[in-house]
Amino acid sequence: MAVTIKDVAKRAGVSPSTVSRVLSNHPRISTETSRKVKLIMEEMGYHPNIMAKSLVSKTTNSICIMLPKSAEELFSNFFFMELIRGIVTQASRLGYDVLISSGSNEKEEVDGVSRLLNGRRVDGVILLYSRKDDPVIDFLHDNGHNFVLIGRSEQYPDILSVDNNNVQASYDATKHLISLGHERIGFVSGPPHLVVSKDRLKGYLDALHDAGLESKQEWIVEGEFLQESGYRAMSFFMNLPDRPTSIVLIDDVVAFGVLRGLNELNYKVPEDLCLVSFNNIPLTELSTPPLSSIDIGIYNLGYTASQVLIQSIQNSNDASYQKRQIIPHRLIVRDSSMYSVPKH
Repeated sequence: MAVTIKDVAKRAGVSPSTVSRVLSNHPRISTETSRKVKLIMEEMGYHPNIMAKSLVSKTTNSICIMLPKSAEELFSNFFFMELIRGIVTQASRLGYDVLISSGSNEKEEVDGVSRLLNGRRVDGVILLYSRKDDPVIDFLHDNGHNFVLIGRSEQYPDILSVDNNNVQASYDATKHLISLGHERIGFVSGPPHLVVSKDRLKGYLDALHDAGLESKQEWIVEGEFLQESGYRAMSFFMNLPDRPTSIVLIDDVVAFGVLRGLNELNYKVPEDLCLVSFNNIPLTELSTPPLSSIDIGIYNLGYTASQVLIQSIQNSNDASYQKRQIIPHRLIVRDSSMYSVPKH
C-alpha cells in the first residue's frame, strides 16, 4: 500500500499541512523540521503525487531551458554545458525539475515554449542567449510569463536577467594587450544578431579609442562560436599585409581554432600572435600554450538564473528583488598573452 502524507505526518509528529509545506519548500518551515520530515519520507519510501500537487497548487515545480537553435554549437561548446549544470543544480536544490526545449527556427522556439507554458507543464523559462528583436522574449513578455534571460535585452531593459558586464570585460581584455605594447589588435566577434557580440565589440573599440589607437575594419571578423570560425579568422588575419600582433576572441572555442591554424602554419603564440579570449573553460589551462581568458563565472550565471526564476515563480507579487543581476568577471593571464611588443 502506498505511503501517504498522513502516514508521514503521524510518524514525524506533525500535521499533514506541515508535510505539504516541507514539500513546497515553504520559508516558514524551520530547517530542523524540514530535515526531519524529509528523512522520514526517505525512510518510508514516500513519493509525492506531482500531478495532484500541481492541480492543488496550480504550479508544476518544473522550469524550462530554451536552447540555442544550433545543436552543433551547443554540444561542442563547454560554455553551454556548464551553464546548464548551474541551472540544474540550483533548481534541484529548490525542488524543481528541468525540461529542455529547442527549435530549428524562431517560430518553432515560440511554439515550443507556448505549448509548455500554456499546457501547464512548466512554471517558467530560462533563455540561454540574448538576440536583437527576439520573438521568444516578445511572447514571454507580452503574455506575462515568468522568465529569466541570461544576457541583456535591448528592447526590454527591465526584465529579469543575469549577465556579465560584457562591455567592461572586453575593455579589460583589450587593455591588457595594450599594456603589453600592442597597437595592432584584432577582434573575432560572434554573430551580429547576438547582444553579447555587440557589447564585446563595443568594449574592444572603447579600449582602442581611450588609448588613442586606430581600429581598422579589416581587423574585425565575425563568425560563430565554433572552432572553424577561429580557424578561418586566423587564415584571414595572417594574410593581411598589416596584420594584428594580437587578437581578442569572443569565445575560448574560437580561440582553439586559431591555435590549431597557427600551429599548422608554424606560427608561435605568443611570439607571433598574442591571444585573449572569453569564458575560461577548463580546457584553456590545457591548451598549447595555456590560453589567457576572461572568467565570466559560467556556473554562477546558470545557478543565479535558476534562483532568480524560481524566486519570481514563488513570489510573483514581490518586486523587491533586483531585476538585473551582474556576475563579476576577471582576467586570467596565461602564456598566450605573456609577450610584450619590443619597443623601437
